[in-house]
Amino acid sequence: MILSMTGYGKAEETFQNKNITVELRALNSKNLDLKTRIPTHYREKEMLLRKRLSGQLKRGKIDVILTIEDLEDKPKNKINSKILTAYLDQLKVINPQADQSILMAAILRLPDVLQAESEALEETEWQQVLKIIDAAVSKLTSYRKDEGGALEKDLRLRLSNIRDGLTQIARLDEGRLSRIKSRLKEALSQLQQEVDANRFEQELIYYLEKFDINEEKVRLQNHLDYFEKELASNQEMKGKKLGFITQEMGREINTIGSKANDSAMQREVVKMKDALEKIKEQVLNVL
Repeated sequence: MILSMTGYGKAEETFQNKNITVELRALNSKNLDLKTRIPTHYREKEMLLRKRLSGQLKRGKIDVILTIEDLEDKPKNKINSKILTAYLDQLKVINPQADQSILMAAILRLPDVLQAESEALEETEWQQVLKIIDAAVSKLTSYRKDEGGALEKDLRLRLSNIRDGLTQIARLDEGRLSRIKSRLKEALSQLQQEVDANRFEQELIYYLEKFDINEEKVRLQNHLDYFEKELASNQEMKGKKLGFITQEMGREINTIGSKANDSAMQREVVKMKDALEKIKEQVLNVL
């Protein structure tokens, strides 16, 4: 089972005449990158919030949006009556005949007359917010699992393509070295020049060793098995490990291609490389 790094989770609930909404949006990232948008009076809890989400979400670029909507029709600002009265007295001295309603409209736009109500965060509200955050995390995780299922299906398909290519290469490799050896002997015979047979055999063995791909085939088969084993494991975070395995697979495929010296085998190598590139692209999405 694998989890995708991308996903979305949203949870909301009404608590004490407030509508509390938590949204989580996850994208790909090498590490955990949390960005929070929360009300000002929640800033004191931001570090606790980050710590809680870090333990649950593990990896990815996560946007955390916490919205608190007050359902009561009450003013958000209060009038500082002392400052308002002081402004009014000054304006009356300047212009005693001025209409008071006009003065009031002007005074309300002056500094410090309207002050935002300071809002304290109650512990009961914070505990309720934590429950809503956990619900949003649960929905995000469910989304990641669904996306991960589609990813795993595609990865297994590409893995199967590489296995098929390796099977074809193993078939084509049968007798390949013997054919190369025969071609070399035939070319040498056409030179009509006497050569030392023992020295020729030694050089031939050394030359043919450069084209032997048995070790690469075995190692690539092991990497494919290891990749598939990791796909089936219960470990949540496996994207980085799968990425390392694909790098090793790529080395073996490249070496097989450089040693092949056979057009049919080269065509299979190209197909395997294409499948591997698609695997690498998908692994970037794995948690």
